[in-house]
Amino acid sequence: MDFAPAFPTFLVTLREGVEAALVVGIVLACLNKAQQSQLNRWVYLGILAGLLGSIFTGIVISNSVSQAQQALPQLEPIIEPLFDSLFCAIAIVMLSWMLLWMTRQARSLQGDIEGDVIAALQENDTAGITIFSLVCIAVLREGIETVLFIFTSVQQSSVAAIGAAGGLLGATLIGLALFKWGVRINLKIFFQVMGVLLLLIVGGLVISFFRNLDAAFFAVSSFDPVNANLCISQDSCILGPQLWDAHEALPDKRFPGILLKTLLGYREQLFAGQALAYLVFIVTVGSTYFRSLGAVQSVQKSASS
Repeated sequence: MDFAPAFPTFLVTLREGVEAALVVGIVLACLNKAQQSQLNRWVYLGILAGLLGSIFTGIVISNSVSQAQQALPQLEPIIEPLFDSLFCAIAIVMLSWMLLWMTRQARSLQGDIEGDVIAALQENDTAGITIFSLVCIAVLREGIETVLFIFTSVQQSSVAAIGAAGGLLGATLIGLALFKWGVRINLKIFFQVMGVLLLLIVGGLVISFFRNLDAAFFAVSSFDPVNANLCISQDSCILGPQLWDAHEALPDKRFPGILLKTLLGYREQLFAGQALAYLVFIVTVGSTYFRSLGAVQSVQKSASS
């Protein structure tokens, strides 16, 4: 079995899981410091609710696609690529936003969470509900992002689910290592490396998004090739000329092509529109990400001097 398709979902789940684990660990540490360990159950309930909410989101997405295809079987060739494009777009936006947001908020994350917990503890009647909400929202937010990414990937290979399970396990172990076993981990380097890998993986999603969108245009055109022809050529509708076709020399479904596809967004067939969109994404989001890293490091140096 080829486990290369599991790699991107492993990385995304690991990163998102560690972010959620940090929130949970900081909340538990604050409650322990304030000698309010009786509220720990609200933290665990928040984790459970967030996980269940993420699973429910995945079920709703899957059922929505199935019901739409069953209700309009004649439009199935259009519905599937349209849904693929929609979920790809949502995953791209959410993962990119979280990549940039987490980088900017990393310096103040612990202080913000501790402030929220302290404020919650001052409200005796609603402290548990407030802590539950804080943890649940954190887990649910990361979980929904992961579910959206997994949904776009699992359609390509069910092996991606194995990567998601491995990432969740890895995030749990990192959380335990940090807050229970006292192991020191350089989270700054961890998130920087994971951030670069995530940037490249989301870049691959951009390529997939335009391929799915092109397939949707092609499906629409096939219904009425005379009056609804949306394609500029026989090879693509909106992607422009084909840059290369390496399906024989370096297929992206076998090693090493599948590894290049996972890490760098390589495709055995690439069109000009996909290449342009990929470069625009890497340049714009990537430059913003690295500027954010530089700004955070400058603030940290100023604070320490």
